[in-house]
Amino acid sequence: MHHPQATSRNSAAQDASKAASGVLARLRACNPRVHCITNAVAQNFTANILLAAGCIPSMTLSAEEIGPFVAGAQGLLVNLGTFDGERRQAAVIAIDTAARHTLPWVLDPVFVDRAPPRAAFARELIARRPSVVRLNHAEFHALAGHAPSRDAVAAYAGANKIVLGLSGETDLVTDGERIVALTNGHPLMTKVTAMGCAGSALVAGCLAVEPDAFHATVAALLMIGIAGETAAEKAEGPGSFANGIIDALYNLDGAAVVARAKVF
Repeated sequence: MHHPQATSRNSAAQDASKAASGVLARLRACNPRVHCITNAVAQNFTANILLAAGCIPSMTLSAEEIGPFVAGAQGLLVNLGTFDGERRQAAVIAIDTAARHTLPWVLDPVFVDRAPPRAAFARELIARRPSVVRLNHAEFHALAGHAPSRDAVAAYAGANKIVLGLSGETDLVTDGERIVALTNGHPLMTKVTAMGCAGSALVAGCLAVEPDAFHATVAALLMIGIAGETAAEKAEGPGSFANGIIDALYNLDGAAVVARAKVF
């Protein structure tokens, strides 16, 4: 006798892994524009990851320019990594513009566990209904007030009407109803700065071509995880790995995504 919840989880995993191949194909065909408000450390690597996936990145923070840039984009990332006054102002303008143009956007609340004012601002942004919030265990704890678990993460996503992508040794993606675990990736991914930031930007790129934010998030995390596994096969250390994952993502195809996806 099959447990109904287990059957639902298996179905969600199968649907998500199949959908990821199509998302990658649409990225290559559509070349969506993705505007990124991200930290200074992450900008170059993030841009290269997006280009390798088939996206067209932009990074301007200028209050005079960011409105038109976001209006002309198909996806938006708001990353709180190096969150100075310029980036805070840019985030407000960008999110207002995204709301007017019904543009999907991703919030990456980097280091909200380090600074209460940053966590408070992140909660304000979550109330504005980003399509996806991508964060790690410490950041979830800071925002939710308790440690993450499968049930807690699903409850938080459902209560806030968002898709949540929780990163870790096992990633979780949930919209409050569907939930899957992903185990693709490699330990070298933790040795390259901006890897998580670039992954969040890739989620924004996938949102540009996939209206289901749950499937878009799974697709992005599978792409970068599988690319990480592939790059690690040839890497001699973090330096060669950082270049290798860009190459691996560039050469990734839908068949490899389906074959190598570890989704449960």
